[in-house]
Amino acid sequence: MPEAVHVGSGKVRELYALDDERLLLVASDRISVFDVVLPTEIPDKGRVLTGLSAFWFSRARDTCANHLLGLRDDGRSTECRKLEMLPIEVVVRGYITGSGWKDYQASGEVSGHRLPEGLRESEQLPEPIFTPSTKAHEGHDENITRDQAAEVVGAERLAEVERVAMELYRFASQHAADRGIIIADTKFEFGLDDSGTLVLADEAFTPDSSRFWPADEYEPGKGQASFDKQFVRDYAESLGWDKTAPGPELPDDVVRGTRGRYLEAFERLTGIGFDDYAADPEVVAR
Repeated sequence: MPEAVHVGSGKVRELYALDDERLLLVASDRISVFDVVLPTEIPDKGRVLTGLSAFWFSRARDTCANHLLGLRDDGRSTECRKLEMLPIEVVVRGYITGSGWKDYQASGEVSGHRLPEGLRESEQLPEPIFTPSTKAHEGHDENITRDQAAEVVGAERLAEVERVAMELYRFASQHAADRGIIIADTKFEFGLDDSGTLVLADEAFTPDSSRFWPADEYEPGKGQASFDKQFVRDYAESLGWDKTAPGPELPDDVVRGTRGRYLEAFERLTGIGFDDYAADPEVVAR
């Protein structure tokens, strides 16, 4: 990649500068659980993340501008606009699960939202809720209240972020529901362009940024089967691992099972065969 300068690495992605205005985001096949990158990769995972994000970016641009400029032929590299990223992440939760479930059990609240008593794990909330969090460079993000987030980005900007995030979640949730998938929750990252316009960045509605549950197996009161990396989390937890580096190697059946879940999510949500995407990545943006 002679024209690109490497400027950073994430748990899953490598970031390159193409020039002063464009970045190249390359999604690897690495997988992380509990903020630890595991030594075993999941084949084609990076292509699924890239293709699904491009699919959603192309269909949600009327709700919010996004950073996508184009896809490269490898199906895992995205040319995108350079932005000033907001120093928070936001999660929209339609169901009570994950860290939200833990917070609810402890206090009856999630990020300052007082929720009804007696909710069961994985139960649908009366209305989706907006829950911001810190953006940790290392370790875990921490849920914060709306007021705390407003102190970081300003009340007016946060109100815009909340409105856009809720609209995006409702749009994607309906699309997914029509295809037999529940989006339990999802994470967004936003940035600002040179004119101060809010721009959706990073990824959108992927198995890494969202919890996807098969609707025909949904049963509140317990953890759910999923199309995301919960399969790997469950395996890692079963080992008694202390959730610090180095992480465990994954056996072949867990790798195959995880890859299959990622590919099924891609194909059900996009209506496009994964092999067709691999042959022509731009098919997801048409």
